Amino acid sequence: MSVLVNKDSKIIVQGFTGSEGTFHAGQMIEYGTNVVGGVTPGKGGQTHLDKPVFNTVKDAVDQVGADTTIIFVPPAFAADAIMEAADAGIKVIITITEGIPVADMIKAADYIKNKDCRLIGPNCPGVITPEEAKVGIMPGFVFKKGKVGIVSKSGTLTYEAADQVVKQGLGITTAIGIGGDPIIGTTTKEAVELLINDPETEAVVMIGEIGGQLEADAANWYKESGSKKPVVGFIAGETAPAGRTMGHAGAIVGGSDDTAQAKKKIMRACGIHVVDSPAEIGKKVAEVLG
Repeated sequence: MSVLVNKDSKIIVQGFTGSEGTFHAGQMIEYGTNVVGGVTPGKGGQTHLDKPVFNTVKDAVDQVGADTTIIFVPPAFAADAIMEAADAGIKVIITITEGIPVADMIKAADYIKNKDCRLIGPNCPGVITPEEAKVGIMPGFVFKKGKVGIVSKSGTLTYEAADQVVKQGLGITTAIGIGGDPIIGTTTKEAVELLINDPETEAVVMIGEIGGQLEADAANWYKESGSKKPVVGFIAGETAPAGRTMGHAGAIVGGSDDTAQAKKKIMRACGIHVVDSPAEIGKKVAEVLG
């Protein structure tokens, strides 16, 4: 059983007919992802990329049984799109949109808390279960099926890690790009937990960044879980000056525990195999799976 998405997921695209939605939905369909339609208010009843367009997420759930959505809605409306998806009964909500106002995300995160759904993102590359479903913006050809799970705050490092793992003759079960915003749906710990509990995943790559507590929380959970599955970790932003935001809004060092060095120390203490350069990820995974 893959994590979050697989060949049986029924996926819709919110913001389907916009330029981003059109381009990436096209790529997802080409990859073989089971896209069952899309949502653009006011365009219900039309077809786009040979798929039906619905006015609302609820229409898509009622008419084609959608259970997963990917959101390419502009920042000002994206939080509403997340809440609408949760209301309609969508189980996995993958939000690619970057630049959603933090106040909007606080409201959306709070709103979906008691709903039966999981939010990935926002500001993330999405989720891919190779050769089954690509629900995101990652280059599909990099990912091959295998037994290593990836959790990453960084989009490009997700692809880099996958490429290295594949070049070691191993492959990927599921790669989850959790996003780098201050308020995200699924945390590093939750994503690592999903993969550790997945019977097909034999090792996990955890890629973090400076700023925040997410990696430390994940490391402490891993230690407490007593799991024998190896985790390889990397923290981006080692050379970032303290107090400077680096690219991602969430990547800002608030205190001494937020630095790359401090995070790596905690991760090592919790039994994670930490590498100092992203170039070493693949080799380390091959080594720990030995």
